[in-house]
Amino acid sequence: MELEARDPRDRRMLGRVSIEPGDRPPVVRLAGDDAAPELFLDWEGALDDAGRLRRCPVCGGGNLFRQRSVPAVTPFVIALAFAGMVLALLGYADDPRVLFGLVAVLLTDIALLLLARTSLVCYRCRSRFRGMPIARQHRRWDSEVASRPENLPEAASRPDVAP
Repeated sequence: MELEARDPRDRRMLGRVSIEPGDRPPVVRLAGDDAAPELFLDWEGALDDAGRLRRCPVCGGGNLFRQRSVPAVTPFVIALAFAGMVLALLGYADDPRVLFGLVAVLLTDIALLLLARTSLVCYRCRSRFRGMPIARQHRRWDSEVASRPENLPEAASRPDVAP
């Protein structure tokens, strides 16, 4: 599992760490050197019986949502597909090179959709968990769930701390 940890108070990025499947370390070091910050993880009740996450071990938030992350080259492929569509509408699509290019863009787009990885994200701290099985109970992002007080960052949900 790959963990992209964020601070529960303000959602800023703390670092990344890889955790072996089956390992549930209480403390992880977020970077490779000795001066890297340590992160304390609370695994108690974070996993269900099948070993899937049901709450965030970083902040203890109980609500997670699934999110697909597409590769960074996707906007470029979309622009190429749009250009191919314009070429086809203008009547230049009968050239074999243009047809080959359109098929190549289509196959690249399909490959990108197949390579998109699904991850779990915590509503409260926005920590991201990749490379692990995802339970059916986790749905896509929902604005109604995100606006609940228990899903706001800790600093925003506490009246004595200004956001």
